[in-house]
Amino acid sequence: MSIQWFPGHMTSARRKAAETMARTDVVIEVLDARIPEASCNPMIRELREFRQRPCLKILNKTDLADPEATRAWLAYYDRQPGVKAVALSCKKPGDVARVPRLAQALAPHRNDGTKPLRLMIMGIPNVGKSTLMNALLNRRVAKVGDEPAVTKSQQTFDLGEHMTVTDTPGMMWPKIDHDSDGFMLAACHAIGRNAVIDEEVAAFLGTILLARYPQELAARYRFKAPPADGHAVVEEVARRRGCLLKGGGLDLEKAAGLLLTDFRAGAIGRISLETPDTRVAMLAAAAPAVVKGTAEEESDADE
Repeated sequence: MSIQWFPGHMTSARRKAAETMARTDVVIEVLDARIPEASCNPMIRELREFRQRPCLKILNKTDLADPEATRAWLAYYDRQPGVKAVALSCKKPGDVARVPRLAQALAPHRNDGTKPLRLMIMGIPNVGKSTLMNALLNRRVAKVGDEPAVTKSQQTFDLGEHMTVTDTPGMMWPKIDHDSDGFMLAACHAIGRNAVIDEEVAAFLGTILLARYPQELAARYRFKAPPADGHAVVEEVARRRGCLLKGGGLDLEKAAGLLLTDFRAGAIGRISLETPDTRVAMLAAAAPAVVKGTAEEESDADE
């Protein structure tokens, strides 16, 4: 199963973002701390690199992520030129108060008070961009919600005397290249419900939890023995939580929803679905498949 999701309004959002980028000094890219690179939109990287704009990467929802994995991601991003990474929760005013100063440090040429520092908040849907915007302004100016793609248009506000900030709609990219990225995005609720099957996403999540967080998983659901695989995790959750259909069968759809809800709320523990090391391993494993696919295409063309 491959997960793809690119609502029509995102094409115009991308075009508008490119226009605004030309008038922006610093890009603030909000990522999900549980899946930093999977939630990093390659179109945003292309836009800011084309304009040579520095980037403050905010790993949001850090209170839900594995602290050790988050530290590894911060080091990973801080090694990139023109990038500063910070882990915080956009729901905590004290955390958000650090953002203007960090952004200012990335554009010292706009620090003389004669021209405002122009910030642009970007990211995929449902990572907390609007929550960040509201916290920066200390008032509700952007609509927030627990569903992806709540924000549909750009908004610009003054942030103090010498700073402006523009909030942008969440942007996906036309094709998610790696299946695991699609599943991680879906597990973190960055993909619209109509594009996913909860049972498959929950089984994917269960596989990762079994491999990396078996104790947290067992403690949450009181497993008597480790399930065999991700699908077995969903089945065991159904048994332990009494998710039954009429006739006594397991209600796997309900169990999948429970597992995903618990993960998203942090009820299982502080969980990260990827680290820099697992990312490297995933890309290395995917490389032979890409080479094979390219070779097959060339062979077909020759015939």
